[in-house]
Amino acid sequence: MSHARTIWEEGREPGARVVALGVALTLTGAGLDVLLLDRVGLLFDLVFVALCAVVALAVAPADMFTVGVLPPLLMLGAFTLLALTDAAMVAHPDDNVVQAVVSGLGTHSLALFVGYALCLGCLAMRRRVITRREAPAEQQQRRTPSAA
Repeated sequence: MSHARTIWEEGREPGARVVALGVALTLTGAGLDVLLLDRVGLLFDLVFVALCAVVALAVAPADMFTVGVLPPLLMLGAFTLLALTDAAMVAHPDDNVVQAVVSGLGTHSLALFVGYALCLGCLAMRRRVITRREAPAEQQQRRTPSAA
């Protein structure tokens, strides 16, 4: 019996493409926020949270682990690049790179927490739905005697 695929079953993109998308959208969100406000702020946080859900829904089931560790690495990478460029974009202007990165992560920790929780929640739901869809097919195969 055929069934309509749900949003939890739609993701089919390879992990490498999803990582590239995540990097591009994270840097785009940070860049837009810096252009508008001269520092990373609420726009970046909103883009980051939405991005975490998008990458979790887009990835192929075989590459879910890759996306499961992606959000903290995206934020760390973005803040490191920004701190290397100009610490004032993520922290106090007099901070060194390490201080600016840690300060930026602390300032945006709520967005990191919400985005990461959303990402892991979506991945867990996808895994659960996929497992439940595959279970009836496996039961059907066990019921059908194989011709040997």
